[in-house]
Amino acid sequence: MALTREQYDDIMRGYMQKQNRRHQLRMQRRDEVYREIPEFKALADQVPEVAVNYLHSRLGIKEGERSGSPALVRPELEKIAERKKELLRSHGYPEDYLLVAPECPLCGDTGFIDGRKCRCFKLKEIEILYSHSHLQELVKEQNFDVLSEAYYEGEDLRRFRIAASACRRMAAEFDEVFRNLYLYGTVGTGKSFLSICIARELLESGHSVIYFSAAALFDKLSMYSFDPKAREELRSFTADLYGCDLLIIDDLGTELTNQFISAQLFTCLNERHMSRKSTVISTNLSLKEMQTRYSDRVFSRITNDYELYKLTGSDIRVLKRRQRTAASSGSGLRQTKIT
Repeated sequence: MALTREQYDDIMRGYMQKQNRRHQLRMQRRDEVYREIPEFKALADQVPEVAVNYLHSRLGIKEGERSGSPALVRPELEKIAERKKELLRSHGYPEDYLLVAPECPLCGDTGFIDGRKCRCFKLKEIEILYSHSHLQELVKEQNFDVLSEAYYEGEDLRRFRIAASACRRMAAEFDEVFRNLYLYGTVGTGKSFLSICIARELLESGHSVIYFSAAALFDKLSMYSFDPKAREELRSFTADLYGCDLLIIDDLGTELTNQFISAQLFTCLNERHMSRKSTVISTNLSLKEMQTRYSDRVFSRITNDYELYKLTGSDIRVLKRRQRTAASSGSGLRQTKIT
């Protein structure tokens, strides 16, 4: 998918607003320092003339046409800069008080680096194009901070701890170690939760993450693939799909599987693996069921190139629902007795 002109303009307008805010803040701080430290302003007023003299000396203008030589002018500029830092420090300001850093140090809040989209632009683009996945809402409630082992015991607990540790490791070492994860097992045992936890960590560190349920992913691929007028949309969509830092495919196996879907899944996994782009898959299918439903190529790719973690136990969603019902009933009983 590609941004509409309106969506693109909205993103660029956001960058302009950031630049304007930085400029306004710089001017406010400059005026404050000028008021509090008159000597600082006097030094700042000297810089343009000294700098022009230095530029003239570098360009080789004749001696009589400039007022300084390179050997003298550069140290003079450095002396002024050092004195300005001393003045800021002595008046309780940080040395870099007048330097307002951009939110994105890579592109300086312009959105582009050498004519190519910066990582921060791509993050905004993905957030707009894939807002239907509700990933931003999911990561607010599902993250490692709220991870709990309360619903596991015995072998189920051991497996959950191993899987959770692998997910933490993937998030922590994402830029150093290339990994793919395949989380499988019984319904409601925390597979989707762990994948969202990884997404939360990576989004906070500035990585691009696309999250799809398998059904939604293959519906969109089918829609674009079988529409002759949607070639550009398909090209743009697959570029995002294959190129984002992390792709999460949730609930693999819930889609209506056929040869087209199997081929699309293999292509996606293969393209991402060849580009060293990480993928996390969660599914209720056993390995045998996965092999039967999809091709041997898909089975081989996953079993050879993914870390496999099986989760087992009771359906946590059902357990939580029962707890809420019991708590609600208990509250009602207590209220009846008091009444």
